Amino acid sequence: MIAEAGLAALWFAAALALLQLVLAAMGVRATRAPAEAGAQAPEDGARDSWTPAFAGERGVADQLLAAVRPVAVVQGALAVLAMGLLIALFLRSDMSVLLVAQNSHTAKPWLYKFAGAWGNHEGSMLLWVTILGAAGAAVALLEKRLPPATLIATLGAQAAIALGFYAFLLFSSNPFARLLPAPADGNGLNPLLQDPGLAFHPPTLYAGYVGLSVAFSFAVGAMVTRDVGPAFARAMRPWVLGAWIFLTLGITAGSYWAYYELGWGGWWFWDPVENASLMPWLAATALLHSVTVLATRDGLRAWTVMLAVVAFSMSMVGTFLVRSGVLTSVHAFALDPTRGEFILALLTLYIGGALALFALRVGTIRAGATFEPVSREGALVINNLLLSVILAVVLIGTLYPIVAAGMGVQLSVGAPFFDKTAGPIALALVAVMAAGPLIRWRRDRAGAVARRVAVPGIVTVAVLGIVLVAVPGIRVLPLLGLGFAAGLAVASVAPLWGRALGRTPLFTWGMVIAHLGIAVSLAGMACDSAFTKETLVAARVGEPHRVGPFSVTLEGIRPVVGDNWSALEAKLVARRGEGAPFVLRPQSRFFSAPPTVTSESAIATRLDGQLYTVLGQADDQGRWQLRLWWKPFVTLIWLGGALIALGGLLSLLGRLVREGRVARREEEA
Repeated sequence: MIAEAGLAALWFAAALALLQLVLAAMGVRATRAPAEAGAQAPEDGARDSWTPAFAGERGVADQLLAAVRPVAVVQGALAVLAMGLLIALFLRSDMSVLLVAQNSHTAKPWLYKFAGAWGNHEGSMLLWVTILGAAGAAVALLEKRLPPATLIATLGAQAAIALGFYAFLLFSSNPFARLLPAPADGNGLNPLLQDPGLAFHPPTLYAGYVGLSVAFSFAVGAMVTRDVGPAFARAMRPWVLGAWIFLTLGITAGSYWAYYELGWGGWWFWDPVENASLMPWLAATALLHSVTVLATRDGLRAWTVMLAVVAFSMSMVGTFLVRSGVLTSVHAFALDPTRGEFILALLTLYIGGALALFALRVGTIRAGATFEPVSREGALVINNLLLSVILAVVLIGTLYPIVAAGMGVQLSVGAPFFDKTAGPIALALVAVMAAGPLIRWRRDRAGAVARRVAVPGIVTVAVLGIVLVAVPGIRVLPLLGLGFAAGLAVASVAPLWGRALGRTPLFTWGMVIAHLGIAVSLAGMACDSAFTKETLVAARVGEPHRVGPFSVTLEGIRPVVGDNWSALEAKLVARRGEGAPFVLRPQSRFFSAPPTVTSESAIATRLDGQLYTVLGQADDQGRWQLRLWWKPFVTLIWLGGALIALGGLLSLLGRLVREGRVARREEEA
């Protein structure tokens, strides 16, 4: 009965989403009288003064808002219940459920049974809807800053999104479908997904995607009620920042997971599904900066709304790529074009509708505060334009081969294209990022800005010169990456110069740490690109081979057995110069359910990089294929990602603390 209870919870949640949408539409209609009568929305800070023209309509709106809130909360609770019941089915290895039989096995460790609940198409979509429902409930419970009309419209937009995905689950991707008669055991989970990363990577990405859906709903609500202003931006900003943090964590974790799991020594392949997670992050980064300007300086109103639509559009595009069947990838979940058509219809409905609404309302969005070109706002505009150009490059490079394949032309767009097109733009973005925090709001003088950026500029030039002398022949992009990373690192901490550090706001620390994280990651990428050493050998037992500063000797091969796999394990003894030897044990694993051979890398991490080893197959002469890499400072890539997320978290906490203080003062007054 667990599966039936889960399916019932989904149906009830879908019904409540429909009810929430209807109530929200009634609430929006009840609050349209002021606009129709010529009433205007109040300026920020006077939201309580904007009421319907007639007291009776005010009462109807309040009643409908009071009804919408609990409906959203119960809907979210039912979605969480459905996800919990699916997890219970996987933990119990209930093979009478089709999804469990197709994606689990009784011999799997419990962690992979637990995480395996979303390691497939249907389960991952249910996780998406669960987070979506929980986020809608959180908005209904916690949001107190928006005018009632805007909040009702926001909850209505969130209900419309949820309703579409409930329909997708119930009509084309039912996770609780029964399988009768039940098999004795299941097919097992894809071995490449049998990793602790499965428990962390998808939930963080989905939390990021859902955060962007909430930002989208806020934007739709503000456009419907013509209430695009600082109050709307302050309400939306925590959700954008939270989504950006989760996307950063998800992309960083996914990069490292692929790096050590796939055994090819790379951390980013420009796989279309990898790009599908990068594109929402790029849009969210632009949106985060834009919404900050709107919330604090009342600027970039139309730009902020448009970016909210674009950011959610990119998450929908990513969903389509992963689940439509147009791609064959280790990251892709579905191979059913029918499901892709369903998602494409949802994408067209949501994004097309939002863009049409934007076109209708853009004339009513006031321009907001103005600023000079030489100002921090001006730098943020350039920042957003460059991010948008990079987003366009990645989008075109991702979709072009798919469109060409549909026309019968097979081609691939890989790292060379993205490096040559997005790389120079990204370096220009780094330069603007370094200068932006050193420029004053509203207006500044070019000469004063030049003096403030002089130190980071000198550091950049000095590092470029040192690297050119030390590493003649280094390629241009890695060289510029190292120089710009050094300059950005100095510029990142410049806002702290002359400050009393103990009294520096938490969100300022967040900005500093996040920008420093970008510099650290960029340095790691440049070092990996410029200095990696690779050795591919056919090794006999006892033969030493060199890679970078290390000598690696194969000392033997032995069979080993795990919970649900068997393997051949190499014993590699590595030594750096005259240092102490250490052992690495890469494996070639065999999984019986489903039958799959995987390469499990063995990695030794040092302060200045990683020694990465992979065991291949034996040849007919008794030699074993070994792939060895020495990757200097590659760990800076993921350290930088962690710093970026930490900076975002500190900024979020700082903003929440400040807004909490302001709210308490207003209540006391």
